Amino acid sequence: MNDWLIPDWPAPSGVNACVTTRAGGVSLAPFDSLNLGDHVEDSLEAVLENRRRLTDAFTVRPAWLRQVHGITVVEADPSRIAEADASWTSTPGVACTSMTADCLPALFCNRAGTRVAAAHAGWRGLAAGVLEAAVDSLNVEPDDVLVWLGPAIGPQAFEVGPEVREAFMQQLPITAEAFVPSCNPGKYMADIYQLARLRLAARGVTAVYGGGLCTVTDPRFFSYRRSPRTGRFASLIWLER
Repeated sequence: MNDWLIPDWPAPSGVNACVTTRAGGVSLAPFDSLNLGDHVEDSLEAVLENRRRLTDAFTVRPAWLRQVHGITVVEADPSRIAEADASWTSTPGVACTSMTADCLPALFCNRAGTRVAAAHAGWRGLAAGVLEAAVDSLNVEPDDVLVWLGPAIGPQAFEVGPEVREAFMQQLPITAEAFVPSCNPGKYMADIYQLARLRLAARGVTAVYGGGLCTVTDPRFFSYRRSPRTGRFASLIWLER
């Protein structure tokens, strides 16, 4: 039994998306149960079965990535695992896929519904420009882009050092408003959703939806900050066949 999320956003007809949760798989604790990450010391057989269940549920071909907290965007290709943190496709039935467990998954499409993309954004990738790179991969004007922000670490759980705040402010001073002082001296609480919206707005993308779910406090999701030995859930977007 699964309780996967279907994004609520005004995507054009023919654009489908889904976010998996921990439910519906075969992995044992602490990866229970629908772990989709093959790099977290879970049984490979269990991961492959979990991925098969996902593929069968939607009749799609996910394009998995080897994510490295960078800004490389590739064309989604289910036949290989590329080292990248975002992918795009215009091929029906191929799902751009982002695996996370606190980092921000972002799904993109153009208003015509002819191209989609997905990105994995931890704070390093976000500061380096992975969302902007994903926007560029759609090859349309910024006001022709729709974005949905998936479950990520919430602002009440994301404590960072001053170097993180500085990395964002050096590029975009307005991002200072996404940080508030923590109760720990010298630390800040960061709002990754606000950071994403501010950076997208600076690029001219304002049709941004989603946000507000915290992976650390919501037990439906894997969270690395809650438990360093854990699995990964996936956010997928694809065009109907």
